[in-house]
Amino acid sequence: MRDYQSVSHTTRDCKYHIVFIPKRRKKVIFGMRRKHLGKVFHELAAQKNWQVVEGHLMPDHVHMCISIYPKYSVSYVIRYIKGKSAISIAQRFMGKSRNFTGENIWARGYLVSTVGLDEERVRGYIRHQEKEDEHYDQLKPGI
Repeated sequence: MRDYQSVSHTTRDCKYHIVFIPKRRKKVIFGMRRKHLGKVFHELAAQKNWQVVEGHLMPDHVHMCISIYPKYSVSYVIRYIKGKSAISIAQRFMGKSRNFTGENIWARGYLVSTVGLDEERVRGYIRHQEKEDEHYDQLKPGI
């Protein structure tokens, strides 16, 4: 039986696989910044009663499986997470306390896919992302 969530008149299971990258796909997610971002993503989700079901931070991209309420659009969720996390990074690692204009940490685009009935498969893919990337690199010609 699936794990459905419900409120007074709605039963739902809205999970999305989201991938986004830093500006110019620079490898900037490592060390203390990686630990900080993991905590920030979970805190931001909790503020809106969303849940990060699975997540993995690679040096040059973020994979996340997130469960949200249907009243929020996916674009809103991604804008919120990317915007607030960029402010948090600027405060913590760049010494900024306000006036965040021009702080472009994340690239504009993103990938989103509905999870549906393949949740375990998607969670496994996210969990083993480093192995998936190694496999992909081996398939590239000329490496």
